[in-house]
Amino acid sequence: MVDKGMGLQKTIRLTRFLNNKILVVSIELKISQSLLVYVGESQKKRFIVPISFLNQPSFQKLLSVAEEEFGLNHPMGGLTIPCREEVFVDLTSSLH
Repeated sequence: MVDKGMGLQKTIRLTRFLNNKILVVSIELKISQSLLVYVGESQKKRFIVPISFLNQPSFQKLLSVAEEEFGLNHPMGGLTIPCREEVFVDLTSSLH
């Protein structure tokens, strides 16, 4: 596996025989190390953040607020954090 910034990539080589000929297929998999979140009070904006943020106490506090408001049902399909976008950007900027 090779680390390529926000994810790990792994190339898998498959060799198969098709009509007496060798067919070689390379498949590249990307394992994401990021998390999709929607942020905002009324209008939601999409952000992609590193999963390492999950270990940060300040980010965990935001997740607790999201859990209180939305439970485990997130209407946007991804994690929804109900705070002002500026607050989220300030917080995540300090985590980088």
